[in-house]
Amino acid sequence: MASFRRLLPLCSSLNRTSFSSPGVREGLGANVRGYSGIASSEETVSKFEEGLRRAEADLVVKDDIDKIRREFDAAKRSFLKIPEALKAMPKTNPEGIYVNRSIRLDLIQVYGFDYDFTLAHYSANLQSLIYDLAKEHMVNEFRYPEVCMSFKYDPSFPIRGLYYDKQNGCLLKLDFFGSIEPDGCFYGRRQLGEKEIEEIYGTRHIGRDQARELVGLMDFFCFSEACLIADIVQYFVDAKLEFDACYIYQDVNRAIEHVHRSGLVHRGILSDPHRYLVKNGQLLRFLRLLKEKGKKLFLLTNSPYYFVDGGMQFMLEDSMGGRDSWRELFDVVIAKANKPEFYTSERPFRCYDTEKDTLAFTKVDKFLQNKIYYHGCLKSFLQITKWNGPEVIYFGDHLFSDLRGPSKAGWRTAAIIQELESEIRMQNEDSYRFEQAKFHILQELLGRLHATVINNKRSEAYKLLMDELNEERQKARSMMKRMFNRSFGATFLTDKGQESAFAYHIHQYADVYTSKPENFLFYSPETWLYAPFDIKIMPHHVKVPSNLFKKSGDVTSQCH
Repeated sequence: MASFRRLLPLCSSLNRTSFSSPGVREGLGANVRGYSGIASSEETVSKFEEGLRRAEADLVVKDDIDKIRREFDAAKRSFLKIPEALKAMPKTNPEGIYVNRSIRLDLIQVYGFDYDFTLAHYSANLQSLIYDLAKEHMVNEFRYPEVCMSFKYDPSFPIRGLYYDKQNGCLLKLDFFGSIEPDGCFYGRRQLGEKEIEEIYGTRHIGRDQARELVGLMDFFCFSEACLIADIVQYFVDAKLEFDACYIYQDVNRAIEHVHRSGLVHRGILSDPHRYLVKNGQLLRFLRLLKEKGKKLFLLTNSPYYFVDGGMQFMLEDSMGGRDSWRELFDVVIAKANKPEFYTSERPFRCYDTEKDTLAFTKVDKFLQNKIYYHGCLKSFLQITKWNGPEVIYFGDHLFSDLRGPSKAGWRTAAIIQELESEIRMQNEDSYRFEQAKFHILQELLGRLHATVINNKRSEAYKLLMDELNEERQKARSMMKRMFNRSFGATFLTDKGQESAFAYHIHQYADVYTSKPENFLFYSPETWLYAPFDIKIMPHHVKVPSNLFKKSGDVTSQCH
């Protein structure tokens, strides 16, 4: 075909020469006819050339599709067993400290801590307690139907970092760029399909106006909150009752807040600490090490003192001597701080009498180590302590209430994300990395297949291969999701292995993050914690390359 096309310029030239020769001119009419013949002939040749070009392009596309098909078939054969190279990949440390912004620990002189889910480690039983107390309050005080008392907390349903849409009543998992995960939208307990998502939101990307109706469920208490919201919505849907999605959120949120502010959950935990609290001798080692190194320590929590005291005594009783008190570890103890307002208000500190359960009326202008303080604000705290800026690091579990304020004040921040350990352990599994590598191969082949389309022409071979690739990719994606959570997948990752919106907030507000404070025991207090030079969005993520499946000489080596 190529040799035939090279003859075309010659043919075209001969045609033009014959029709323009002076020997054939026969007046004006002959010239017009000659000109018409030339134009017609050139147009015919041009169309013929265009047809040949299209035929040649179609052959190239067919060759490309055939090549992708061969690579896909080879890849499927390689999917039959886990490659040795994948097994040899280094594992990520589940108890590591992961760095978004570099910190020199030798410059940190002050360590501050939240209490709940930071110093205090809770068992999975706590979520059921919060859920049950909240639903009872909704039935008894808000007059929700009595049938709601039969609801049970489902630990397999929620994850941290979801969003609730107060306008449409959906629970959403968003990715790093604010788009709804295709399998991450639930109305009640029913997962919505992509067409239903598009009917509600137009596209999967959440616009600015839609974002105003979203509330983030970011702390460790959000598990029971998300589950109760979904169960209430599902009840109204099943009962075919009209409801306002915003009211349900407000009522559930008020019930959860009542459970905490009234002390119901605190009394429930202290009445059976073995059921809800986890003893932690390593925490004491860490705090004592900091004191030995001359560091200043403070506790800043929203919980009341009696609850913190009872919990700390229980968690450390096996590690501390009978005459020692956990309070001796801290230079300042502040309870009922009312974060995040603590960081922006000008509320004064009050000295708390632990024996009389009363607040003193005298002005607090200095902190004494053997005293407990309530309320207060960041402005007064900095004026009294003179602890400023980057010499302070604060540990907390709630990205907004605990860490956003300190980060804006110039403190360094450490996010404590308890589920980080289990998610890293799963990412270390060969079975997960196997599925991730498969997904990357299929994604790569799909991208190349899409690029072969010319003028929207799709052959049957193209459509068949596209369907097969999409089916295999969906299988790998679903498998990865179910390894973490059957409803929403991983906390930090989307089903495609990319970062979630929750990961975005950690990246935004946490200089470092880890699963528990005592992981710092594995590092010297003089360590320089550096962000990786090849940093991904989240430094603990391992991206499994697709070429682990590729061997020299194998057709799959052509994927790049």
